[in-house]
Order: sequence, then C-alpha cells, then structure tokens
Amino acid sequence: MDLNAWQWLALAERELLLFAGIFFLLGTLDELAVDLTWLWLRLTRRAGSRPFADAIVPSARRMAVFIPAWEESDVLATTLRHMLAAWREADVQLWVGTYPNDRATAAIAAEAAYANPQIRHVVLPHDGPNTKADCLNHLYHALVAAERSECPVDYVLVHDAEDMVDHRALTVIGQARDAGADMVQLPVLPMPVTRSRWIAGHYIDEFCESHAKAMVVRDALGVALPSAGVGCAIGREWLDRLAASASSGDPFTPTSLTEDYELGLRLAAMGARSRFVRQRGADGLLVATRACFPASLGAAVRQKTRWMHGIAFQGWDRLGWHRRPAEIWWRLRDRRGPLTALTLSAAYLLLVLAAASWLARLAGGGVSVPLDPTIKLLLGVNLASLLWRAANRAAFTAREHGWNEGVRAVLRIPVSNIIAIMAGRRALNAYLAALAGRPARWDKTEHLDHPALAAP
Repeated sequence: MDLNAWQWLALAERELLLFAGIFFLLGTLDELAVDLTWLWLRLTRRAGSRPFADAIVPSARRMAVFIPAWEESDVLATTLRHMLAAWREADVQLWVGTYPNDRATAAIAAEAAYANPQIRHVVLPHDGPNTKADCLNHLYHALVAAERSECPVDYVLVHDAEDMVDHRALTVIGQARDAGADMVQLPVLPMPVTRSRWIAGHYIDEFCESHAKAMVVRDALGVALPSAGVGCAIGREWLDRLAASASSGDPFTPTSLTEDYELGLRLAAMGARSRFVRQRGADGLLVATRACFPASLGAAVRQKTRWMHGIAFQGWDRLGWHRRPAEIWWRLRDRRGPLTALTLSAAYLLLVLAAASWLARLAGGGVSVPLDPTIKLLLGVNLASLLWRAANRAAFTAREHGWNEGVRAVLRIPVSNIIAIMAGRRALNAYLAALAGRPARWDKTEHLDHPALAAP
C-alpha cells in the first residue's frame, strides 16, 4: 500500500512514541526502585544527613592530598591557600602535580612549595596533557620515594585544583576510618555561578539529588561505590595493593578517562570497605567538597563526554559485570548514559514531528496518530513519572540552595537533557576513535570561578 508524506509522518511519530515511551518506562521503574529504597532507608533512619558536633577534632592521622593540575593557574593558588587554612591544625601534605609545558600552573605550585614545606611540587617528566590518572600515578610514586626517609601517611585524599574543601571534612573522614572504612567518599556540592544559572546550574540539580539519594542507597546496599574523584580518602595500604595488582605498578589506570570511578570499583573487587558519608554541622550545612562547575555549553558537553566515555564505554570494556544482582543493577545504571541520550533524542524529535503534524492539520492536511488505550496508559505513566522526577529534583536542590534554585532546577531539566544528548553523540565518536587507536587525553575543562572567593 502506497503511503503519502503525511501518513509516513504519522507512522514515524507512532514508532518514535513507542520507542521513547517504552524506554522512558524502563527508566521510570529503575528510578522508582531507587526512590522506594531511599524512602525505606529514611523511614528506618538509615538515610539522611546525620548531624555531628561542630567541635573540630584535629586528626591524629598523617595524610597526603593529591592535586593533579593541568592549566589551573586561575584557581590553584586559591585552592592551596584555602586548604591549608581550613586544615591548619592537621598533619597534612599537599602534593601538586604539574607539567613542563604548563609554566603558569607550575610557577604557582613551585612558589607555594618554596613558601610552605607542607606543599610538595612534582613536575611530570613529560608534557601534558595525557590523563589525570597518569598525573596521580606520578604523585603516588613521589610519595613512596618520600616515605623512605619520612613518616608514612595513613591515607591519601584526592582533590581537584578547583575544589573548596570543608574544614570539618577530616573529622568526618577520621571517624569513618576509625569505624573501619578503607575508602571514604564525601558528597560533592556544586555552587551557583551567577553568570551561568542554567549551564553551571544543572550540575547543582544532578549532584544534589544523586549525592543525597542514589549514593546513599548504593552505600546501604553494599555495592561497589565509585569515587567522585574529589573528597575521596583512600587508605594508604590500599594504594599499594592497587599498584601491586597492576602490571605497570601504578595504582591508577593511566589510560582511563574516569580513573576515579574505576578506582572505587577496583577497590571493592579487592575487598576494601567503602563508605559514602553524609553529615551536617550544627549550622545545618552539609560537610562536602564545594566546587564551581563549567559555565559554558561547550565546556559542560566536554566534561559530560569524558564521564560518559569513561564510565559507560570504557567501564563496560575494562570492568565487565558482576554476579551479584545488585551490582548488575548499579552497573547498568552507571552505563545507561548513551541509551538515555538516544531516548532523549527520540523524544525531542517526536516533539518536532508532532508540532509539524499539528500545524499541517491546522492548514487542512496531515494525519493524526491514533492512540490506543495501551499507548495512552504509557503516556500517562511517563507523564506522572516526569512530574515526580521534577518534584524530586526541586526538593533536593532546594534543601541545599533554597527554593529559588529549587524552582530553577525544574526549569533546567531541558538544559540537562540537551547537554546529555550532545555529550552522548560526542562520547560515541570518542569511543570509536579510541577503538581506532587514538590515545586517551585529559580533555579537561577550564576553571575560572572558585567558591572560596565568594564563601565566608
């Protein structure tokens, strides 16, 4: 049977509707399982941000902070000053890794190391950028060499050059270490960037919900916890075990684009006990690592591309799966990024086609898409799910940043979706290029804002 153009358009609408609707329904069931688990944990008082005394107990543990830095001359000095001020009573060393061809960042690190013996500057033997993991490996080997003549450290804390640490973080980490945790992950709290309410702001919404609900559920279920790459403390002995298990002798996988995520899963596979710890001070503020995220569309897409490429594509290749049903579930969640991008693309294309068809019918042409009861039910469930998801995002964002940001969180959902679609296409292209032999590179984003400059 021959179909005219309007009938083909209606057929395309129906197929896209079924494709997007079914995969949105699967996502709804997945998120509902997390929601119900989180609500059960709340009812049984095993979730939420636990308060603790604001008396800061100086850590008796000796620790090293690894700070890999590539083109971070705008923020590195602020980070080092704030970190030393926040932890002035702690026995801490700051290990900063820079590259020979990044003279501006290296100069700041060298000057800081000359002025303060707590800061150690490590210049890599080759030009950058390559990967963040390679920089971390050089910091690890420099620490090992230093420990031959100095007291060993108890744990290593990983941070980025743009982080604002919490002055209570070491107390919380020390408590978790005393309770037997081998890896401790603190929440990450993106801060509002006034000149980028929509691009930088969408990170606020995602992290506020993920680090208040999904990571809490993951911790409670006892599945492998991924490191966030910042605010992550690793027992010193476990870095040695990771290094010993690798043929290269490095604890971090040099070719990984998301070495932090991979680190957490590798530690769990080796039997390390990992904890995600949410606590609040007496002032109600969350003990977390604060940071300003990319403010431009291009920078946000590049960052999300690296995350999707490293977690979804490299994670599938390098880490495989697991026999435990709970582990399989969470690895599927971790790796759903490309499928989510494809589903969102289909949904937005459907909106365009539906609008074109509606305009055509107003003009006297076009064909309407018949909706049987099953499709109507599917649409109803997905609409209810969208409203529930929007309410969740608004509530979790408002909890940390007030209801102004909570309302913006709902309005930022399309921004988040568009960035995910663009990053999904770019991540697939990057993965195919890697299969063709292109080496992994540190495709990092530029940081111009620092929360410590605005925070008291």
